[in-house]
Amino acid sequence: MNEALVQLLGVSKVFTDLWGRPRVEAVSDLTLEIERGEVFGLLGPNGAGKSTAIKLLLGLLDPTRGRIAVFSRPPRDREARRKTGYLPEETKLHKFLTAEETLDFFGSLLGLPRAERRKRASALLDMVGLASARERKVGEMSKGMARRIGLAVALVGDPDLLVLDEPTSGLDPIGTREVKDLLVQLASRGKTILLSSHLLADVEDACSRIAILYGGKLRAIGPVRELLARDERIRIELERPADEAKLRALEAAARAAGGDGVQIGAPADRLEAFFLRVVGKARTEGVATGGARAGGAVAAFLGAAEKPVKVEAVPAALSSPPRSGGEVGRGGPVAEAPPATPPAPPPTTPPQPPTPALPTLRGGREVAVEHLTPTPTQPTAPLSESTKTKAVLDRLLKGGGGS
Repeated sequence: MNEALVQLLGVSKVFTDLWGRPRVEAVSDLTLEIERGEVFGLLGPNGAGKSTAIKLLLGLLDPTRGRIAVFSRPPRDREARRKTGYLPEETKLHKFLTAEETLDFFGSLLGLPRAERRKRASALLDMVGLASARERKVGEMSKGMARRIGLAVALVGDPDLLVLDEPTSGLDPIGTREVKDLLVQLASRGKTILLSSHLLADVEDACSRIAILYGGKLRAIGPVRELLARDERIRIELERPADEAKLRALEAAARAAGGDGVQIGAPADRLEAFFLRVVGKARTEGVATGGARAGGAVAAFLGAAEKPVKVEAVPAALSSPPRSGGEVGRGGPVAEAPPATPPAPPPTTPPQPPTPALPTLRGGREVAVEHLTPTPTQPTAPLSESTKTKAVLDRLLKGGGGS
């Protein structure tokens, strides 16, 4: 058995009302483990507790009972979050940024150097099939294209654990197939992936193990092939013989062996496979399209055994763990903020006349804010910051009108 990267032991989550009375038990006595290098599927109908379980292991919620460990650490541990990438169910990105700027922005939050951010952004955009749309603003993209950007954002920090909530939502069949293939390739590179989806065909294709929740409780867990196997039946496929006599003989032999339960007929291809063949032929013929293209190879930095990237300092407000209900860190190396340097001594040269202040909005209109300068009757000593602030406020209140 491989190392367990995620452990939930007897975890329950009870939501209460304003008076602290139990309202609903979203997760009840849930115990499961996710091993390193596997694609694990979390399934269940609406309200089964999937999203709550994900928020618990990400540290966005506190369990009412039980214990949770991610990389053998508490979910809110900084090191655990540094190694975790998260794609939420809804893609929430800055619409005014381009695809390339979006990845650069999140890379800067992780403390990656500028050259490394550019390198990773280029590789990820090519991987998700948006290399030709790198200069397009996210707000101008379709839902499926924005979803591809969201997946790239989750991977920009090269996380060891990838948590994906409905990753193929809004994707066309081509993008869906590429995402499933990508997940398998990432797992082969040592990534651990938790996938939650209502598209059972996607889960069946990509996941090695699944768990099914209902009413907050675990109802089934195990390898996909074992859970789906029907040992009471057997299937034999062969080329259809051209000789009708041979075909009738085969059918007679099958009925003699299986009795009334024998089903004879031509196997049907999956719609996904047929769709991909049609689109693949159009691409081979060079048909033009303004949408997403076929994705490229997996970005080389993902899971690669390279030397760690030196990260830049990150402000403490960004690197500190969020409180319950906040946003989870997306993984990636984060450095401590440097200690604050002592303030420089005041200049000895005479102060220059202050520049006019920018207009300040007050009560829906602009109010001119003037700098206060000493008059001949005032002391020549410089005013403290608190005194300046109070004087400005007094002048606003006297001359600015009602709010």
